[in-house]
Amino acid sequence: MQMLSAIGGAMWGAVAQGILWGIMALGVYITFKVLDFADLTVDGSFATGGAVSAILISLKVDPFLTLLVSLAAGMLTGIITGLLHTKFKIPAILAGILTQIALYSINIRIMGDKPNIPLLGSTTIFSQLQKVFPGLSYDTITILLGLALSAVIIAALYWFFGTEIGCCIRATGNNEYMVRALGGNTNSMKVLGLMLSNGLVALSGALVAQQQGYALVDMGTGAIVIGLASVIIGEVVFGKRFNFAYCLASVVIGSVLYRVVIAIVLQLGMKATDQKMITAILVALALALPVIRKWLFPNGKKKQPASRAAQ
Repeated sequence: MQMLSAIGGAMWGAVAQGILWGIMALGVYITFKVLDFADLTVDGSFATGGAVSAILISLKVDPFLTLLVSLAAGMLTGIITGLLHTKFKIPAILAGILTQIALYSINIRIMGDKPNIPLLGSTTIFSQLQKVFPGLSYDTITILLGLALSAVIIAALYWFFGTEIGCCIRATGNNEYMVRALGGNTNSMKVLGLMLSNGLVALSGALVAQQQGYALVDMGTGAIVIGLASVIIGEVVFGKRFNFAYCLASVVIGSVLYRVVIAIVLQLGMKATDQKMITAILVALALALPVIRKWLFPNGKKKQPASRAAQ
């Protein structure tokens, strides 16, 4: 019973963390799935969001306002990666790596040449909400706020990618040569997509920093892998049914499932240092699941003969 109670408590905290990290996964989804751009800026821009929010809170800036500043800072990192790729013809992966490496030093400067900024005793969004709703636990407040923000972001993305510019970004990811043939500026669409993606990543970093009570210069290490794991788990579990909003929601749920699985495994005795290995196994299993299904059920779905289908 004690073990089950510990697992239940860990799962509730994992859900809270998963929703906040799910906003980062939405940013990863935009670049990897919509734009078809392998952007590795994420590890740096996530920490940038946390660093900007933490240093502003330590300077007594309103915590809600720091989210907007972090969003803008993340967009700027996306613009830099986009310009390196589109204007200077640097390959996508290398452009993201260069920006990510530079951001480590930049984040240190933002944090006042310190590797971390503690927020204990400082006013954050979550401490403010806890005063407004004293009957709710810290994790419950995190979940409710995360759900509200995720719903707003998904609705905004669903609307944006239905506009002419949004459709052009999606078309650039599908076939940029066709977009160019039709007179579209694919370079601008790539920069805009990267700006939007890294803005969401930095926003997630700011929320995570406020929720955990500190910002680290390397808090984004492995964020790209976590984001990809969330995207893949969401796609494998929920598929690509219905509309674009459904796909976006499945990414956030995939992030929650990832965190829940990690929490359960750690509660069962695995070490915290094994988290990277667990992540790699989860992603590998998610990617290999279609092949495994074919092995287990080789005659699961047979195509009907053409004559019978016509009838």
